[in-house]
Amino acid sequence: MAEKKKGKDEKDVKKTMDAFADKPIAIPESIDMENHLIATYWLKGDKTYDASLVGQILAIEQTTGTWVPVPGETPEIRAGHVAKVIGVYEVPYYEHGIPPEVTERQCVMQLAFPAANVEDQLPMILTAVIGNISMVPNFKLLDIRFPKATLDQYNGPKFGPDGWWKVLGIKKDRPLLNNMIKPCSGYPLEVGARLFREAALGGCDVIKDDELIANMRYNDAVKRVKTYMKIEKEVYEETGEHTIYTVNVTDRLPRMFDLAKRCIDAGVNGMMVNYLAVGPEAMRALADDPAINVPILAHMDVAGAYYMAPNQGISSPLILGKIPRLCGADSIVLPFSLGGKGIYMHERFMNTVRNLIYPMGNLKATMPMPSGGITPANVSDIVNALGRDIMIGSGGGIHAHPQGPRAGARALRQAIDAAIKGIKLEEYAKEHEELGVALGVWGKKTDFKV
Repeated sequence: MAEKKKGKDEKDVKKTMDAFADKPIAIPESIDMENHLIATYWLKGDKTYDASLVGQILAIEQTTGTWVPVPGETPEIRAGHVAKVIGVYEVPYYEHGIPPEVTERQCVMQLAFPAANVEDQLPMILTAVIGNISMVPNFKLLDIRFPKATLDQYNGPKFGPDGWWKVLGIKKDRPLLNNMIKPCSGYPLEVGARLFREAALGGCDVIKDDELIANMRYNDAVKRVKTYMKIEKEVYEETGEHTIYTVNVTDRLPRMFDLAKRCIDAGVNGMMVNYLAVGPEAMRALADDPAINVPILAHMDVAGAYYMAPNQGISSPLILGKIPRLCGADSIVLPFSLGGKGIYMHERFMNTVRNLIYPMGNLKATMPMPSGGITPANVSDIVNALGRDIMIGSGGGIHAHPQGPRAGARALRQAIDAAIKGIKLEEYAKEHEELGVALGVWGKKTDFKV
């Protein structure tokens, strides 16, 4: 009886299918955009390359089929689950034929993936849109348009930009200052405690572990939390300014989640994770956990392996922008594009920032944190590019200040004040010693010293 009903259902489905429902190609107007993910790619091949045909092969490969027809891949299954090529835009867009001197062709291509194939599972989204096909040469994922059906299943950032000021208990009228303790790793607790105190006294709003130190035998994360949060209270009593400590809970799974909760129990008021090293879904699990009631800072390490190749991988605005935001990062460390030690095109940097802060369904924004070789000389460029709703990260630019990290933090705060007041640094430095000393050491360019 069940078999008869199944046969009847399949016939009914077939009757309602249009003539093209099972084809791996369509025009955009035929797609239910609110129930499909739209992946945009760049690809290149030789003169004979037929991108439209290649796209259809990839659409089948990444959804219902494989390299050879299989009996179970029925038209009905394809109609509900096959991806579709909805756009192939060759550049240049030849119309009359390929000129004889042209040896290769390149294009932008869009594939529409049914949201039902991936549901709320980011690992499955990545498997679908850039899984096996990541090994196709000269093929890069540029963007994913996430539909409402998908966005509604993500909580995104719990705190967002506003949450950082709220935890600090201060008015949102200036960029926040973040310091990462240097040296990066290898130091004992007492050294970190001294540096934390000095940076906090200098005016750092947020102090984070470097990404290279987490819960180590030589420097226990929970002990750091207890020590640093005791110092935080002492500094607050002295200065009236709170400091958020983002402890690095990056660890093997599932041990990371136990560590995070032990740090919460120890009184930490912030958290960071190397989100690509542990996987974005691991950060999402932290962000979604009601017990993790502190802002989460995502670190960008490993990101270059995804985006740096111009003709392969995943674009930086996606891997540094949309994905960490989907998975709940309240802030993310980014390489600054107008100075510092990071190598990053300004256009890509700004595209990434827009993916973090522009409206995206009902998700809160993720606060950008430009970083990497930042000194007071970079601050006005950062503020001019991004405004005040940001966090500025500086490590060596604070700890290498000739007068010590307290003075280094003050110099950065003075540079922030000058930027929002529209006063040139050189003028402001005349009445602010720490800033003047910093400008005497560092110019616009950050030199990497061994």
